[in-house]
Amino acid sequence: MSDRDARQKSEFFVVPQSTRGTVLRVTHGGRTHIREEPSQERENRNMDTLEGNIWNLLGPSKVSTNQERIATLARTMPDKTLTALCRYLDEDWLLTACARTRRDGAVGIDEETWADFAMNILPRLTSLRDRAHSGRYRAPPVRRVHIPKGTGPETRPIGIPTFEDKVLQRAVVMLLEPIYEQMFHAGSFGFRPGRGAHQAIDALRNWLVAQGGGYVVEVDIRKFFDTLDHEHLRAFVQRRIGDGVVLRLIGKWLNAGVMEDNLVTYPTVGSPQGGVISPLLANIYLHYVLDDWFETVIKPRLKGRATLVRYADDFVIACTEECDAARLFEDLPQRFAEFGLAVHETKSRLVRFTRPRPGRRDPETFDLLGFTWYWGQTPTGYWTVKTKTASDRLSRTIKMIDEWCKRHRHDPIPEQCVKLRQKLLGHYAYYGRPGNYDCLSQVYRGVRRCWHRWLSRRSWTAYLTWEAFYVLLARHPLPTPKIRSPVRAPS
Repeated sequence: MSDRDARQKSEFFVVPQSTRGTVLRVTHGGRTHIREEPSQERENRNMDTLEGNIWNLLGPSKVSTNQERIATLARTMPDKTLTALCRYLDEDWLLTACARTRRDGAVGIDEETWADFAMNILPRLTSLRDRAHSGRYRAPPVRRVHIPKGTGPETRPIGIPTFEDKVLQRAVVMLLEPIYEQMFHAGSFGFRPGRGAHQAIDALRNWLVAQGGGYVVEVDIRKFFDTLDHEHLRAFVQRRIGDGVVLRLIGKWLNAGVMEDNLVTYPTVGSPQGGVISPLLANIYLHYVLDDWFETVIKPRLKGRATLVRYADDFVIACTEECDAARLFEDLPQRFAEFGLAVHETKSRLVRFTRPRPGRRDPETFDLLGFTWYWGQTPTGYWTVKTKTASDRLSRTIKMIDEWCKRHRHDPIPEQCVKLRQKLLGHYAYYGRPGNYDCLSQVYRGVRRCWHRWLSRRSWTAYLTWEAFYVLLARHPLPTPKIRSPVRAPS
C-alpha cells in the first residue's frame, strides 16, 4: 500500500483547545493516537494552528509551487486562454483550501460547521474532488442575511454559502488568483494578495500631495454586487480561462439560489456578497469595465495626469486638469450602462480638491473607504492631504457599540470588557491613521459613555456614579486610542 493510500484510510479529527495548540486524534491501522500539537509556521505565514497540524499529518503541500507555475504560464502567455487547470484540484489542493477557509464563519443552509466538516475530512475532500471534476457537484443556495449599511434603515444583503461550498470556492480562487494577478492594474487594491485599504489610501494620498491636489471624480455604483450581469461576467472570464470544469463551477455559483425566510429564489443577475469567490469575480468584472478601459483607452487621451484608485466597487479618479475630470464624469455613467451597471447620481460628484491658496475658495472634501479627505496644515505650516473618520462611520460605530452594550449588559463585566477591547482595537487598527487621533478619542469616549449607561440599567438599584465607574475602569481598562504605523504602498 502506498503512503497516499494509507493516508486516505486514516481518520482525522481536530478539536481546538487553545491558542497554544490543537488536539489531534488519528486512527490508523486500527490504533488511535492522541497528542497535542503546537502551532507552526508553514509555507503561508497567515495559516492558523489547524493548518500547521494538517501539514504535520499529511506532509508538505505543493500548492505554492503549482501556483508559481500557473503564474509563470499566465505571464508568458498574456493573450492566450489557459486550459487544463482542473488537474491541480486534487486532495492536497482542497486540503490547503480547507485550511485557508475561516473556521468561525457563519454557517450556510445546512448549518454545517468547520468541526463537522473536519471529522471526516479526507473522504469528504475526495468526494468533493470527484463531484467537481465529473460535473456532479451542485452548488447549494446561499443563506441570505441583512446587515446595516449605515446609520439609516438601508441594509446590505449578504449571502452565506455552506462550508463545503466555501472550500471549493477557495480552491478555485487559488487557481485563478495567480492568473489574474498578472493582469490587474496597480490601481486595484481590493481583495488582492499583499494589498489592502490602507495601501490604497496611501497611494492616492501620495499622488495628490505630489500633484498639489487636483479634481476628484467620486463615483458610487448602485448595488454593484446585486446588478452584476452574468453574461458579461462569463464572457470576461472566458477571455483567459478555457478549462471546462472551472467555467462550469463558476456558472453553478452564479446560478445558485438564494434562501431567505425558507424561500429559494434564483436571481438572473448579481453575485452574492459573502461568497469566497465573489470578490475575485467582482475584480475581474471591474478590471475589464473600468480599470483596463481607463488605462488603455482614456488615459492616453487626457491632457494632464490622472490616477485611478479602486478597492472592490469603491473608487475615485483624480485628475490634474478640470476638463479631464469633467469628461470622465460624463463618460462613466454611459460606460457602466453598457455592462448593466448604474451610477448613483446623488452620491457621485466632481470635487475640486486643489491645494489651498490665498485668494481662492477653500477646496472641497470627499469620502473614500470610510475616511473624509481634506487639506490640512502640518505643524511646520505646510499644506498636506489628511484623512479623518467619516461622520457617518463615526456615528454608526458608536451606535452599534451602544446596541451591543444594551444586549449584553447582564453579561459578566470581565466578559463585556474583553469584547469591548476587541471592538476598540479593531477600530483603532483601521482608523488609526496619522492626524485622526481626535476621531479615535470620540469613539473611545463614546464607548465609555455607552458602557456606563447600560451598566447603570442592569437593575433598579444598579446605577453607577462616575466615580464608581472610574474605579471599575481601573480594574477593567479599555484600550486608549493609538495611531498605527504607515503601510508601504505596493510597487
